[in-house]
Formats: sequence, C-alpha cells, structure tokens
Amino acid sequence: AVCTGLGIPPRSVSNVYGVFKAYTTRVGKGAFPTEQNNEIGERLQKIGKEFGVTTGRKRRCGWFDVVIAKYSNMINGYTSIALTKLDIMDDFDEVKIGVSYRLNGQPITAIPAEQSELSKVEVEYITMPGWKSKIAGITFYNDLPINAKNYVVKIQELTGIPIQWIGTGPSRDHMIQVF
Repeated sequence: AVCTGLGIPPRSVSNVYGVFKAYTTRVGKGAFPTEQNNEIGERLQKIGKEFGVTTGRKRRCGWFDVVIAKYSNMINGYTSIALTKLDIMDDFDEVKIGVSYRLNGQPITAIPAEQSELSKVEVEYITMPGWKSKIAGITFYNDLPINAKNYVVKIQELTGIPIQWIGTGPSRDHMIQVF
C-alpha cells in the first residue's frame, strides 16, 4: 500500500526500518500481554511521558514484547530497527523482556487470532540487571553501561532484527548509530 500511495514500485524500496520503544506501550482497550498494572507501569508512564498527544490519555505501559516485535517484523520485513527511549529505564534495578507466551499452560508459537485468547496468555520473561546510571545524551555505543548494552543485544538476538539506532534521550541528537 505504501508503494501504491507513493507511486513507486516495491523493487525501489531497499530498506524497511522499524521503530520500537525499549518497552511496550498501548493506548486504548484490548489485550496487552506484557502490560504492567503496577508501580513499574506507572514509572514507565511517568518517566517516559506516556500520554496521548491529542487526547492527553495515559498510555498503558509494559515490558518489551518479543512476540509482538517478531510479528511486526513478519508483516513488515524490517532490515533494521531503531530502539528508542532506552534512557527511560535508567533507574530500574532490573529490566524484563517478554520472550514467549503460554496459553492454557501450553507454549504457543503464534499470536492468537482472537483478542479474547490473547488476553489470556501468560508471558514468560527473562530478567536482566538494570544499568542504574544516566545514559541521556550518549551518542556512542561503547559509552553505554554494559548492562544497557546487554539489554540491547538481547533484544536484537531474540527478535532477529539488527538494531541500527538506539535512542538515549528526548533530543534528536540523543541517538546512537550502531552501524
């Protein structure tokens, strides 16, 4: 549809970039497997300024969801991604990544087609140590704390998508170009 709207053939598109936050957000109702209806979700919301621009409505917040990221990649075919808002988790003692789902106690390999079933999945997480230091404004990958690098590398490994950019703050200048 993008090519049709632009009037260019698909073969003219050589790169497709995805943009993911270092955690997951959603506005409105519906299933949100990694949502944190607790102090963690509130911290992500407050620090990340997660409010709708037009409505001012609070965004729902949760841990990074590998299953959703892989589904998005399956549909869009990303050549690489930008991982934004990594700095929002600077003060967390630990960070989690939702790596897979279980439904009725059984592992599932695809996102359920029905919202009612998606709302029943249990998320399996990996837990990693936080970096407990300010990264806002860092523009070189090697300057990131080791635990922040480990988090980025783990997301890249789990999604299978190269991370080309890392957002480390609210300014356009607060971006690491990895490659």
